[in-house]
Amino acid sequence: MDEVEDAKPARQYHSPVRQENARRTRQAVVRAASHLFVANGYGRTSLAQVAVEAGVARPTVFAVFGSKAALLRQVLDEALAGDDEPVPVAQRPWFRPVLEAPAPAGVLDAYAGVCTLIGGRAAQVFEVVRRAADESPELTEIWETLLRNRRLGARMVVERLAALGATLRQGPDLERTVDELWFYNDPAHYGTLVLHCGWTKGSFQAWLAGRMRDGLLTN
Repeated sequence: MDEVEDAKPARQYHSPVRQENARRTRQAVVRAASHLFVANGYGRTSLAQVAVEAGVARPTVFAVFGSKAALLRQVLDEALAGDDEPVPVAQRPWFRPVLEAPAPAGVLDAYAGVCTLIGGRAAQVFEVVRRAADESPELTEIWETLLRNRRLGARMVVERLAALGATLRQGPDLERTVDELWFYNDPAHYGTLVLHCGWTKGSFQAWLAGRMRDGLLTN
């Protein structure tokens, strides 16, 4: 009888150097795309231009992200989070003060800080998405997801206020309170007052915290 060799699974090769190089390439593409989307707009930015800006080949950009819309989504996700780690916002150190504040006013002060931080990173990219939302169903979906996620964030904060026994200006109508906080957490406010009117981040954060407290709490 012929001898039959044992079948052995192919050994997978993992190279930390290769993985790090791939991550650096991905980060370079995201930075380049963010710059070009903000500077030129979504419609006037091509994957070829992103590739040149990032110093990589165009096929590399397409291979990593698949489409310009997917690249925009990644730019947005990293602007919101501050990095490319798959960690939910509520578990990030910069959001923790919102959930750990012992009093309602402190919750809103901390949340104003979060909104200021996100505004500084993402206000311009939000505007890119808003302007491009009518160009395709995929971009419209990205914009609608942004709106939903902002509202979920507002709801999380309102539920924290309720858990602390806050006396809310809208009484038991939590949905109305969520509506108001959803309005205040819009990065467009940061874009208007800081980027266009020249306010400092500190003055914006203080203003936003005051408006949140005045609008949501009775004392």
